[in-house]
Amino acid sequence: MKKLFVVLMVTAWLFRAGAQQARNVLRLDDALKMALEQNIGVRLAENSVESAENNVTSAYGAYVPQLYAVASFNRTGVSSPPSIIQDQGGFPRPIPRTEQYYNLYRTGFGVTYTLFDGFNREASLSSALTNEDQARHQYLRTRQQTAFAVQNAYLNVLRNEQLVKVAEENLKRDRRQLERITESSKVGAASLADVYRQQSVVANDEVNLISAQNTYDKSKADLLNLLALDPNTDYVIADTDIERQIQEQGSGFGIVEPSEDLTRRALESRPDYKSTMVGVDLADNGITRAWSLYYPTVSVNGGFSTNAQEYVPATSWSNRASNVGLTLSWQLPEIFGSLTRVQNAYVSRRSADLQLEQKERDIRVEVKKALLDLEAARKQLEATQKSVKSAEQDRRVAEERYNLGAGTLLDLYIANANYVNAQASNVNANYNYIISRRNLEYVVGERGY
Repeated sequence: MKKLFVVLMVTAWLFRAGAQQARNVLRLDDALKMALEQNIGVRLAENSVESAENNVTSAYGAYVPQLYAVASFNRTGVSSPPSIIQDQGGFPRPIPRTEQYYNLYRTGFGVTYTLFDGFNREASLSSALTNEDQARHQYLRTRQQTAFAVQNAYLNVLRNEQLVKVAEENLKRDRRQLERITESSKVGAASLADVYRQQSVVANDEVNLISAQNTYDKSKADLLNLLALDPNTDYVIADTDIERQIQEQGSGFGIVEPSEDLTRRALESRPDYKSTMVGVDLADNGITRAWSLYYPTVSVNGGFSTNAQEYVPATSWSNRASNVGLTLSWQLPEIFGSLTRVQNAYVSRRSADLQLEQKERDIRVEVKKALLDLEAARKQLEATQKSVKSAEQDRRVAEERYNLGAGTLLDLYIANANYVNAQASNVNANYNYIISRRNLEYVVGERGY
């Protein structure tokens, strides 16, 4: 019974540990979702969109007529001091102090609507809509930037994990070799100096493993910090899709479009380029608003009012008045201030054109550099794939020759070091190629998140 209880407890603990580990597996899609929901830059960009939407609502308010309503009550008291007057017989007659009160009830309502204000109202609405559009483009690009940063950090963790495995395998291999050399030394088939040399190699491998593990742990902490997660929580960073991509890279590479086609697609898709284009429209609206001071303002108004001395619902509308009017007003603008405003608006327009031109150049350069990086990564990957196969064969031959006494330990060291370097280079080349492809995707800017 006691044994059964122990077995059940161990099984429950293993099940709980397995469930906990399953919950803490972090795939790339999960990491992207977390980052896009919690990243401060993304949230600030989202707030900017909301603020721009509120400004659009306010700009539409300029097209709404201005309504007013009034209701008032005034009570006026008139007091006359006492006086003396003479009657018809010539005798004085005193008149006492008199007080009289007058009430005035007044109600009214009216409306005023601006027909024309020099296109300032239209330019303000256009600017608000354009600002909203620009904020949305900036929000989309911020999400793309955040997603690209998360992908780089995530892939860097996987890269460092593979480098740890390379260091572990190398340490295991050299330890086995140390055991063989030690046994050979006991029967006189190997010198004691070879044992010491191999012990030194194993110690150096242990140092390299510690360094690789430390680099892996720090890159993992950086990723968790980027995702606003607790770095002390043990997350399993694993994604089968990336493993599949690495396997597919061993059999071939995808077709990449020409630079001009990718540049055209980038100019059509990049949210930051669209945001810069919107800046030109904003400058145009600024010119319109600057010139609006030189135009007159036309408005219509109408109203209705009543007044009565006594509040009697049946008769309070007897004294009423109504008015309808058209107002044309024009104020001569301040000469130098208004002229400066117009000139600055045209300067802003030219600056917006230059920014758009520079943005296009930047995108062309970014696409070109991304293609060059991708091509270099492809060539490096092909070279390292061949290098691993060659280095592995050289290491096997050197090990067999040493075990047979036909080779030296130095030859085995060199062959093993070349093999480890080839493995590490292949790991780096695999992930560099994936990152280069994702960088090209980011530069083109077609993918939304």
